[in-house]
Amino acid sequence: MFAKAFSLTSVFLVFHALGFTQAEGMVNIKGSRYIPLYGRDSTVVEVKDFQIDKYPVTNIQFSEFLRQYPKWQKANVLKLYADDSYLRQFKNGTELINPQSGNSPVTHVSWFAAKAYCECQGKRLPTVDEWEYVAMADEVSPDARRKPSYNQEILAWYETPRTDEKSIGKSPKNYWGVYDLHGLVWEWTLDFNSVMISGESRKDVDKDSDLFCGSAAIGATDLMNYAAFMRYAFRGSVKARYSIKNLGFRCAKDIDVNP
Repeated sequence: MFAKAFSLTSVFLVFHALGFTQAEGMVNIKGSRYIPLYGRDSTVVEVKDFQIDKYPVTNIQFSEFLRQYPKWQKANVLKLYADDSYLRQFKNGTELINPQSGNSPVTHVSWFAAKAYCECQGKRLPTVDEWEYVAMADEVSPDARRKPSYNQEILAWYETPRTDEKSIGKSPKNYWGVYDLHGLVWEWTLDFNSVMISGESRKDVDKDSDLFCGSAAIGATDLMNYAAFMRYAFRGSVKARYSIKNLGFRCAKDIDVNP
């Protein structure tokens, strides 16, 4: 009995270590100027140099965060910060219902919890512009948005069920060395609702309105980019306390210019 218990514990520890080893690390992103999908009069946005996680945050990583910060466990989290679906893959504070899902991207996590996770590591959520800038790359090009194969691959993912249950890092890395921006789950961004707000600027926000539910989809620069339209439409339909089955996140970080 002792040997069996020891064996199971050893397997868990090895799996735990492998999960963190694979998911550790960030890559440097060289910033530039580009035209996003949404922007009035083909507005050009500038992305400064930054770092982003190679992989989405996994269930194992998030369970460690929950151990260190119990206030974010589903039994303790304030209802203001999470809905009833929050962390439904956990059967108690930190234990997964399905231990084999440890290396899958964490989902059923609210924007508030994702933001707290990143900040506890000295990081932050990527902005919309940063995320889209990195995500518009394919394996060989920093901007593959005009390639039919790029959009077809994303649309095929949208039609594939249960991709959130797959392990991270199984698909090829993109031009920047980043994995799984497409193919597993949607991802929270710091200002996920900003591109959907009507106003004189794509960053305008009506401070008297519900900031976490965007209004109309306006100012699109590429009406044929269906894959990106679906991504933005999804972001505009959620609120920060929502916890959704196919919505996860990864962290980003500013590059210190004065180390």
